[in-house]
Order: sequence, then structure tokens, then C-alpha cells
Amino acid sequence: MVKLRPLAGAILASALLTGSIAATPAAASTAETVTISAAAAARPGNGKILYSRYSRGQGTLKVKNGNRTDAVITLVRGRSKALSVYVRARSTATVRVVRDGTYTIFYTSGHRFSTSSGRFTRNPAYRRFDKRLRFVTTSTSSTIWTLTLTPTRGGNAPTRGVSPSDFPA
Repeated sequence: MVKLRPLAGAILASALLTGSIAATPAAASTAETVTISAAAAARPGNGKILYSRYSRGQGTLKVKNGNRTDAVITLVRGRSKALSVYVRARSTATVRVVRDGTYTIFYTSGHRFSTSSGRFTRNPAYRRFDKRLRFVTTSTSSTIWTLTLTPTRGGNAPTRGVSPSDFPA
């Protein structure tokens, strides 16, 4: 739950039409506390790291999302979810902390992302890149990968659909 303390007791109901709102007046004060469900909270910012287990590396992952929907890119190392990043529609995000290793890349896209469940609640799609990405750092260089989520004729990174239950949320 997110708690906001609006100034002078203003209630933000008009901006939060889809969320549950409960106002609790503060004693002897004009301020009110408004509680907003996680589903009604604002969508994450572009490039927001949603999950990070294996970070603090020197590899770089650049993601170009030319689609009309937001996306979450998830790197899986072995069987463990390693890193998830939020990429807004028609935006590019860069993650510069990828640890060395070989990763399977999953992504989901859709509308109305729920941070509590780690999933889009409207029109979700779940995909996985066929190729795995390997990040290697030496004393003079580190790996930089660029993923483009927009389907491209002649592209070199085929993807396939996965069931929601197989997606690492």
C-alpha cells in the first residue's frame, strides 16, 4: 500500500479512479491520509529496476521498445530470476549493472502493470528470446547487448510465446 499525505486535506480521488481510496482524518489537523492500492499506483518509470538479484556487474543491456505497450524485460540465469527492468512504450532503457554470465531473456508487455504481482493486468503477452545472451567482462572491456522489442523483418533475435505460468514474475 502507498500512503500519501495531501496538503490542506485535499483528496486525490479524481486522479485515482481505479484504486481503492480510504481517507483517515488526522486528529486536530486538516491533513488526511489517503491509502491507494498498489494496482492504482502510477506505472513505474522508464528503466526502473523491478528486481535485482545478480547485479553489480559491468555488462550493459540496452532495450529499445518501439511498441505501443510498456514491457518488462527479465533476465534468468540458470533457474534463478536475476534482473527485471521496466521499459515504457516507445522508449529506450539502459541497465549498466549486469553481472557476467549467460542469461535467458523473457519479456512481457501490456497495459496497467501491477507492481505487487509483477504482471500486466490488461492485454498481457509473454515471450522469450530463443537465443541466450552472454555477458563477459575482462580487464579492458565488458559486454554490451542491445535488444529491440519491435518485430523487425530480417531480425536476428527470434522470440516465441510462453504461457503466463512459465514466465518468471
